[in-house]
Amino acid sequence: MPDVASRGPGGLNVLTATEAAAKLRDGSATSVELVEHCLARIAAREPDVQAWAFVDRDIAFDQARARDREQPRSPLHGVPVGIKDIFDTCDMPTAYGSQIYKDHRPANDTAVVSLLRLAGAVIMGKCVTTEFASPVPIGTRNPHDLKRSPGVSSSGSAAAVADFMVPLAMGSQTGGSTILPAAFCGVVGYKASLTGIDRGGIRHLRPTIDTIGLFARSIEDIALLRSALVGAEKATFDLDASRVRIGVCRTPYWGEAQPETVQALERAARALSAAGAEVTDVELSDVFAGIEDSFRVIVRLEGARAMEWEARHHLATMNHWLKRELDPAGRPDEAQYERAQAHALECRRALAKLFERCDAIITPSACGEAVADLESVSNSAFNRVWTLMRGPCLTIPAFNGPNRMPVGLQVVGPAGNDDLTIALADWIAARLDRST
Repeated sequence: MPDVASRGPGGLNVLTATEAAAKLRDGSATSVELVEHCLARIAAREPDVQAWAFVDRDIAFDQARARDREQPRSPLHGVPVGIKDIFDTCDMPTAYGSQIYKDHRPANDTAVVSLLRLAGAVIMGKCVTTEFASPVPIGTRNPHDLKRSPGVSSSGSAAAVADFMVPLAMGSQTGGSTILPAAFCGVVGYKASLTGIDRGGIRHLRPTIDTIGLFARSIEDIALLRSALVGAEKATFDLDASRVRIGVCRTPYWGEAQPETVQALERAARALSAAGAEVTDVELSDVFAGIEDSFRVIVRLEGARAMEWEARHHLATMNHWLKRELDPAGRPDEAQYERAQAHALECRRALAKLFERCDAIITPSACGEAVADLESVSNSAFNRVWTLMRGPCLTIPAFNGPNRMPVGLQVVGPAGNDDLTIALADWIAARLDRST
C-alpha cells in the first residue's frame, strides 16, 4: 500500500492508541501534545481527504488540558477519538450528514460519547457521515488514493484513522457501514454484537439491526476502545493454535468477489492451516435463501419508522436512495416485517449450529479494492447478512490488491462472543502477517 503516513505531518499522531496511551501514562507525552499533532495533521490533510464535519481547536485543547490536570480515569485517558456525525454531542453540532440539521446543537450526548468522556478520552470532532448514514457518498476521499471511495457510511471515521488524523474513531453499521470503509481504507474495523456496546440516545435508530462500530490501526486498539465503552478490563486470551477452529465461508455472493478478494481468502485459509488451526469450508444452509429480501424489509420498515418526521417534511430534499427507501408507496407492511424477522431468527439459529463446529468464520470484507470513483454506491454484499445475524465482525487489513489498495479479511464470531472474536482476529492477523 502507499505510505500514507509520509503525506503529511507525522509525530505523536502516527502512534497507535495503545502506544500513545503508554506515553501519556509514563509522562513522556501529554494529551495537549498529542492533540496538537493530530490537529496539525488534520490542517494539512483535510482539504484533500475531507473526513471531518466539525473540528474546533479550542474545544479539543480545552479537553486535553483538563485531562492533563487529572488523574487517569482509564487507559484511554487523554487519547483523541473521532465521532461519526450520527452520534449526538452536547458541545458540538450534529447534522446526521443532512442539510436538514445544519447547525443542530443537541442538548445531550449519545451514550457512547458520554462513555468516552467518562473514560477521559478527548472528543476530537465529528467525522463525516453520509446523509442519515445512507449508502450514497458525499465527497470524503480514500487517503490511499484520493480518486477512490473510502466506503460508506462511516466514511470520515475510516478515512480519519487511515490518514493518521486520530488513532481511534466511532462508527456504526446497518449493512456494511463499518467493515466496508475500514477494508477500503486499510484499517481495522469492528462491528459489535447488536447489544454489545450501548446504543442509547442514537437518533434515527433501526433498533433490531443498527450496531456500534469502532475504527483503529490495530486490533489491540479495538480492544482498548471497547474496554472503555463497556466498562471492563481489556480482555486477553492465550490461544492454543491446535485448538483454533476456523470456518471458511464464501457465502452465496461469492460470484461478486473480485480476484483480489478470492486470492486473499484462499491465502488466508492456507496460512492459518499451516499455523496449526483446524480450517474447514463451511456453507450457509438453505434456510438462508432469501435472506437479502428479509434484510431489506427490516431495514426499510424500521428506517421509515425512525425517520417518519424527516420523511413527512423533507423527503424532497434527500438523496435518491433515501427518497426510494422512505417512499410510503413501497413500504413493507407489518405482516411482511414479521415474516422477515422470523426468517432472520431462523437463520441465526442455523448459524449458531454452524458455530458449534468452528470458533470463528473468515469471509470477505468487501468485493474487492475500493471503488475507483467518489460517486458509486459500494456493494456491501459480504456484510449485510452478518449484520443481520447480530454477531461481532472485524476486518483485518491483511492484503493488497492489483492497484496497491488494501484488501481486508473479515472475521465473524457468534453473537455475544465479542472478546473471543477479537482475540481470534488478533491471532489470525499475526499468522497472516508472518505469511506475507
